[in-house]
Amino acid sequence: MLVSATPPVLVDTHEVLAWVVIVSNGLAGLWALAAHRDERFRVKQLWWFTAFAEIAVFVQVVLGVVILQSHKGEDYGFHVLYGFSAAFAVGIIYSYRGQLKDKKYLLYGFGGLFIMGLGLRLLSIGQGAI
Repeated sequence: MLVSATPPVLVDTHEVLAWVVIVSNGLAGLWALAAHRDERFRVKQLWWFTAFAEIAVFVQVVLGVVILQSHKGEDYGFHVLYGFSAAFAVGIIYSYRGQLKDKKYLLYGFGGLFIMGLGLRLLSIGQGAI
């Protein structure tokens, strides 16, 4: 699947970053859900960690696009669909934060788990990493 024009370090980084996206968004989601139930978890570090997890999604998408440029002609339809769906999910979650202020922990909790699920689904569809 690798085309010689793609440096292997980019593909390896994309594969490792996939797990960073999955694990960090899952943990951020669980942390936000815990914060919804218990005020002790409502600390500034939650938002820093959530920002890290969500920024990792965009870094992953950009890296995937760079890799795809050297894979012209190959079909990665679902891979691309799930990658961009995760990026759109981050945007949608962020855009609703003002309207759902009283439920922001639920929004970010289930949103993080949704993004984690997209990443896991991406790995399970059999296309693997680009």
